[in-house]
Amino acid sequence: MKHFSKILFLFLILWVSLPLGASASQGQAPVWDPPLGSVSGFALMLLAIALIPLLAPKFWEKNRNKAIVSFALIIPFGGFILLHDPKALVFELREYFSFIALLGALFVISGGIYLHGHIFPRPRNNLVLLLIGTLLASVIGTTGAAMLMIRPLIAANTDRKHVQHTIVFAIFLIANIGGLLTPLGDPPLYMGYLRGVPFLWTLRLWPMWLLTSIIVLLIYYLIDRYYWAKESEASKKWEQKYALPLSMHGKINFLWLLAIVAIIYFGVKSPFRELGMLALCLISWFTTPKGVREAHKFTFAPILEVAILFAGIFVTMVPALLLLEHHGSSMGVTKPWQFFWLAGGLSSFLDNTPTYLVYLSLAESLNLPLEVPLLSGSGVSNIILAAISCGAVFMGANTYIGNGPNFMVKVIAEENSVKMPSFFGYMLWSGAILIPAFILITWIFFI
Repeated sequence: MKHFSKILFLFLILWVSLPLGASASQGQAPVWDPPLGSVSGFALMLLAIALIPLLAPKFWEKNRNKAIVSFALIIPFGGFILLHDPKALVFELREYFSFIALLGALFVISGGIYLHGHIFPRPRNNLVLLLIGTLLASVIGTTGAAMLMIRPLIAANTDRKHVQHTIVFAIFLIANIGGLLTPLGDPPLYMGYLRGVPFLWTLRLWPMWLLTSIIVLLIYYLIDRYYWAKESEASKKWEQKYALPLSMHGKINFLWLLAIVAIIYFGVKSPFRELGMLALCLISWFTTPKGVREAHKFTFAPILEVAILFAGIFVTMVPALLLLEHHGSSMGVTKPWQFFWLAGGLSSFLDNTPTYLVYLSLAESLNLPLEVPLLSGSGVSNIILAAISCGAVFMGANTYIGNGPNFMVKVIAEENSVKMPSFFGYMLWSGAILIPAFILITWIFFI
């Protein structure tokens, strides 16, 4: 609780220090046309996230070192932006705090729910667990659903030799694809909501979500049946005394999750929206039964990591967003399939939230029907926004670094003695399974 209080206090101090009228600048056309070199801070920040974990994994393990890298870029590039367009910088900082408030609330509240049990690890039961996680991802977020489901999934397969593929598909489905249907599901969609996309708009993406989920779940079932046939008779042997029915602890937290949904759905304005989320975090903390968070080793380290890295991302991406607002229409990217693959391609290796925002700004600059009005005063077409949303959410699953929960799932699996594939080994899985599915989605929906 000591650390939680410090984090909450720091957040409130930073929040109230930002000018309350800053958001009004979003309705004005940007005045500053940044030089191309000003985007280098954004590029360096994303390259650091992609490469340092591979080149210096020990260094990257500590959040203190991530903070050093992040603020080494925030200070010079943030200062440069402040000199030229302080309103744009303040606007992005306020969006950053809204973003972190939602992620933090979902992380803390879902961290008070513990699913415990040990079921027979045959393919059908594993499929059901993955399906439950996929459905939950749009309700409690990909982070919350992944943290809730990964340990029961590992526990169910403890006695199996072949487990790696199940965790890989959990990343595909629970940590990414499943979060497409609501702004709560995946961070980029929430940022779209903050930019003016209606809360219920993402429900129109259900055909893409349903088809992709069915394809990936079916492929998983066939692969798990293959590996199940290779298991030894001893590992297949199941005695009733080993069975431990699934049970859920901390169910009170579903009430607080519904309260988060209500805050967003009914359009509570900032800063009361963020203050309400923080209040629900505190309520969750004190109403969760003792021992529930300890049961799944809850810590604040993952959300602190996200907060540190995204501070650097939100500050350094300001010039990139402004450049796209000025010059995006001349880039030749106008077709839905182009937005799907370009947004998805960057989301595979960078983070899908800034990628979504970059291509949303590009879409705003096009002379297309303004079917989805945004707070900026412009808007985007439904099909282009659908392509950006699907690309950012779906293809965040292509690598370990495409979406925040991916690496968290990997770490938890390895802590439980599951040997996970290397960075490129994982990409072999995603390339073989996901890319053909995404090609089919492109052909059906975006051409």
